[in-house]
Amino acid sequence: MGGDHGPSVILAGADIALERHPDMRFVLFGREEEVLPELEKYPRLKAVSTFHHCEVSVRMDDKPSQALRQGRYKSSMWRAIDAVKTGEADVAVSAGNTGALMAMAKFCLRTMANIERPAIACIWPTIKGESIVLDVGATIGADAQQLVDFSVMGAAMARAVLAIQRPTIGLLNIGVEEVKGQDEIREAGRLLRESTIEDLSYHGFVEGNDLGRGTVDVVVTEGFTGNVALKTAEGTVKQVASYLRDSLSRTLLSRLGYFLARGAFARLREKLDPRKVNGGVFLGLNGIVIKSHGGSDAEGTAAAMDIAHAMATADLVRKIARDLEIFNLGLTASVAPSDQAAERAQ
Repeated sequence: MGGDHGPSVILAGADIALERHPDMRFVLFGREEEVLPELEKYPRLKAVSTFHHCEVSVRMDDKPSQALRQGRYKSSMWRAIDAVKTGEADVAVSAGNTGALMAMAKFCLRTMANIERPAIACIWPTIKGESIVLDVGATIGADAQQLVDFSVMGAAMARAVLAIQRPTIGLLNIGVEEVKGQDEIREAGRLLRESTIEDLSYHGFVEGNDLGRGTVDVVVTEGFTGNVALKTAEGTVKQVASYLRDSLSRTLLSRLGYFLARGAFARLREKLDPRKVNGGVFLGLNGIVIKSHGGSDAEGTAAAMDIAHAMATADLVRKIARDLEIFNLGLTASVAPSDQAAERAQ
């Protein structure tokens, strides 16, 4: 029911995703008077879908606390998340209110053991291919341990979605030198260097220009910086596209040049298409929730469901829990008895 377009785009995207992944099954939550007429347009999707009528839907401008109070147990958003908790669904996908979705997901699914706050991870296009960037908006400010947790979760996602067995991890910083940055970032770097997880490779600090270069497979930062970076990148893509359109339509010669190079421009458009990387994954919960962009079209919605399929088939939650346990056990073992005594005294 969420997003700018509601059921029409969600169901169209689901039908595209079903064509790509015939093993998918859908559990749909919404108002029957709006959903069912649209669902009739997609007989293939209807055949593999279960529908649940919900009287309440969360509005895009509802405050998270208001949505949680009024929509708990009743809204289509809550019931979709609860379906993950009960095992009826493997993943919840929504284009609705981000704040409400995060609040409900945390309340319903709870965070994993030893995880204080969840993170939103996204797929970031790079010169080399794609990388994972987190957090892009869930946790504003993060201490060293939380940055380490994000690193472990991001690496697990990179293995699941990007099929990279030993992903490289970089901490976003104002410089690559170890003496630069806030105390929390430097401490997180130390902890990652001492990690005992075999499938995790810590690269070191990276800077903002490394995001597009694809210097590492996983870029880790806290939510404020990550969200600013994400919105800046989105704005830059639109700015460059506007410059290109203006330049290529300015003169007859430039229009002729576009005609001759239209294949190259088509490939560039495809590379810069934000729909292909739509879908922010909520990591650190006892279940998988994916936020699709509210303004996305059917193709972008299908991309979010592609990620959902990859998350479910990779058994991501279990693998994240395993990696976190390994990391925390290694961290405990690395603390000398004298250090433990000092900590207890403090």
